[in-house]
Amino acid sequence: MNKSPDNGREGEGMRGKPMPSGAQGLAGWFIGEVLPLEPILMQFLHRNWRNQSDIVDLRQEVYARVWSAARKELPQHTKRFVLTTARNLIINRLRDEHVVPIEVIADVDALGAAMDAPGVDQAVIARDELRRLQGALDQLPPRCREAVVLAHVEGLAGHEIAQRMNISRPTVSVHLAQGLRALTSIMYGEDVAREKKP
Repeated sequence: MNKSPDNGREGEGMRGKPMPSGAQGLAGWFIGEVLPLEPILMQFLHRNWRNQSDIVDLRQEVYARVWSAARKELPQHTKRFVLTTARNLIINRLRDEHVVPIEVIADVDALGAAMDAPGVDQAVIARDELRRLQGALDQLPPRCREAVVLAHVEGLAGHEIAQRMNISRPTVSVHLAQGLRALTSIMYGEDVAREKKP
């Protein structure tokens, strides 16, 4: 199984183990490998979802998705699969709400990276970079910022941005070009200037 019906990413970590024999084999795997991960899963959900009253429902949804996927094929790495499923569920919920705060994405990505066991220094550097990016975004003119966020955070296409902002597609291109140039200058101005010197 390489794809899930929701977003195609829950297939990560789903290769290699044979399918369990019958419901008891699946239940045994779930009880033995998934349920012991609950403290890690709950910590992940508490850290990455602002509305704490939703946490129990999110946990149950993760369990339902993991169970459904495992009925077809067991994941190779259970912990990675469970946390990837939780991350994708949060991303889908944020997308459905049309709310994509950059702090939440920063935490989700940092935790996603932590699943592959990088050092603490990498997480700190990544979080620092995201704070710098947020500061740079805050310095952009409002229309440029809106176009950049719609394109590069929400992943909208040019015509969708034009419709959302009630402007023409060429104007979207201008806002994006100006916004990205300004971001580059704000974040890497000194480095870019040094590279251009003969």
